[in-house]
Amino acid sequence: MRAIWTGSLGFGLVNIPVKLYSAVEDSNLDLDMLDKKDHSHIKFMRVNEKTGKEVKWENIVKGYDLDGKYVILTDEDFQKASPEKTKHIEILQFVEQAEVDSMYYESPYYLAPEKTGTKAYALLRDALQKSGKAGVGTYVLRNKENIGLIKVSGDALVLNKMRFGEEIRSSKELNLPEANPKATELKMAMALIDQLTEKFDMSKYHDTYSDELMKLIKAKAKGKVITPAPLKLVHSKSQDLMSQLKASLEGRKKKAS
Repeated sequence: MRAIWTGSLGFGLVNIPVKLYSAVEDSNLDLDMLDKKDHSHIKFMRVNEKTGKEVKWENIVKGYDLDGKYVILTDEDFQKASPEKTKHIEILQFVEQAEVDSMYYESPYYLAPEKTGTKAYALLRDALQKSGKAGVGTYVLRNKENIGLIKVSGDALVLNKMRFGEEIRSSKELNLPEANPKATELKMAMALIDQLTEKFDMSKYHDTYSDELMKLIKAKAKGKVITPAPLKLVHSKSQDLMSQLKASLEGRKKKAS
């Protein structure tokens, strides 16, 4: 893996030199955009709005419109704005992992120690593992301040980039039901949940859609006609909740037997 950031991780007076690696990769198929007429590749160009000519990457700069006049910013300017955050992740507090709503989670990154930081890295990792806690800290990545949760996954420390509170929309804008379910329906739903409950194992789940899409691509390449399987209705207005719950429970019992 290639490191996307190099800096340090600190808690208290302990500083650990670390490198940051993306912990995920896209499972989607790499599809190209083509012209419908002749299947030529579609190119996206960075064009000067005045001249209409394409501008090379090395000639592009970033600027902020301040009172109608652009202030041009260089890479050095972004670092000068807050040098301690561009190269340092400071753990500001430790929390119980269960206290952090998963709504805040965004992207996971692996933290790996430099040679001089292996002892301190192992110390923090093992202390978090034993306490069951996680660290919350701020840092700057790609010219943007972020908040992250530092936790243990296996033998590695993981920095889970999080969203700030103001980035989460309120559910009050949604038209949500207020009616309470009947006691018998709730009891039946709880029974179905118990029946479907098992220990979580991520290895059981895969991106099957991409697999099926690849099968379709290969079949089309051979000139085969694809007939989609009929879609099964999940909900029917003609049935009440109790009958659907009973049918669900009976279906699970038949599969189990």
